[in-house]
Amino acid sequence: MKKVLTIVGGLVVSAIGIAACATSRAGYETAPCKVISTDGAFEIREYPELKIATTSRDADNSSFMRLFRYIDGGNATKEKISMTTPVFMVGGKMAFVVPEKHKNDTPAPASSQVHVDTMKARTVAVYRFSGSQTRELELQALAKLKAWIQHKQLQETGAPFSAYYDPPWTPGFLRRNEVLVPVSTL
Repeated sequence: MKKVLTIVGGLVVSAIGIAACATSRAGYETAPCKVISTDGAFEIREYPELKIATTSRDADNSSFMRLFRYIDGGNATKEKISMTTPVFMVGGKMAFVVPEKHKNDTPAPASSQVHVDTMKARTVAVYRFSGSQTRELELQALAKLKAWIQHKQLQETGAPFSAYYDPPWTPGFLRRNEVLVPVSTL
């Protein structure tokens, strides 16, 4: 009986831990967008112009930490800026979306390795997938998205990029990841 209780207790603790990880992105402001259509794991979205903080994308965790230091007060006004989702990987850079509150008055970065830029408004095709952040998984997801784009007879208008919504401690099967390709919906 003691063994059964130990196993059940372990399962309950595990379930609570998994639920906490699954909701870890809850409460964060998400980049605004308008969903035009949905087809299973695929979507067409319209993003408005977004203000972003960017840094070069490195193989280690230093890119994330540079951007984290920026929102944690490493800026001209020493102001803490709320974390947002997703973290975009675009054009060799990692980007945090600046929250709406700071969009018109974004503090300048204290580090010369962090820049405040604008991501232009665009329509994108999106494929959502789970798993750990690996190049192989991203390439598989991109291949699925490109096949769907071709099937739907959409015109690609820009380079693909990625979006990640969860912290690294979230188990891979619970993560929300996306690949996005700018498109024209002729």
